[in-house]
Amino acid sequence: MKIIDTHVHIGGEHMGFHMTEEMVLYMMEEYGISHVILSNSDSGELGNEEADLSKQMSQEDALRNAIRFAREHPGKISVAPWIRPYTQGITSEFIQLVKENLDVVKAVKFHPYKSNISPVDERLIPYWKMAAEFDLPVVSHTDNGGVASPMHVYEAAKMFPSIPFVMVHMGLCSDNSLALDLLGKLDNLYGDTTWVPVKTTIEAFRRYGNEKIVFGSDAPIDGKDTYLCNPWGERSLYQEYFKDLPKIMKEEDYEMLMHKNAERIFKIN
Repeated sequence: MKIIDTHVHIGGEHMGFHMTEEMVLYMMEEYGISHVILSNSDSGELGNEEADLSKQMSQEDALRNAIRFAREHPGKISVAPWIRPYTQGITSEFIQLVKENLDVVKAVKFHPYKSNISPVDERLIPYWKMAAEFDLPVVSHTDNGGVASPMHVYEAAKMFPSIPFVMVHMGLCSDNSLALDLLGKLDNLYGDTTWVPVKTTIEAFRRYGNEKIVFGSDAPIDGKDTYLCNPWGERSLYQEYFKDLPKIMKEEDYEMLMHKNAERIFKIN
């Protein structure tokens, strides 16, 4: 079975994370991941209280590193540049980098919580106009309130109907009910499975068919074996997606979830 993970990271040391290129390559080989869409967390903006912000990268430098990694492993890695609308804003250099590398740049990554602004803030509009011009989806973190509420991604998707918007996490630390309800309101609004219970994914398929959810994981946020277990050895949620879900979901639906939706939305050949 082909698996495309649409939510993978490198970097992020300044935010307390340790996610290396070697870890990504290991987990792809060890767990049979065919392709990943990768963001370089080194351009994450505000960090945590313990963050060493001196280790941040500009969105341009972080994107260059991710593109270099993708080109070293052709066919296996695509890039979703992590943008910095709060501290930096869009630049002509950034736009040019994206334009020159559209064969590997397949989305735009935004983290409302780490930037402390919502997807409908005016500072995001130039990024969304760029995404529309280059036909790129937007993948946005969502959680249980504030600037990262799924409602804000829904509003951005209404503003830019030509752009596919993916609600990453479908409302992290919530019961996913708001994201589930919103999912059916717009054709260009999608969800992913990152830390999303299998029962939520099944419910989304029941309500809306098999084209609204893509597989994503946040790997290797819990280490190189994120797909298997957390740092304390407890079974990972993703083992349910890999081993349990195929037993109860139609084969066609499972293929849509694990790779076909990603291929269509992110234009991955």
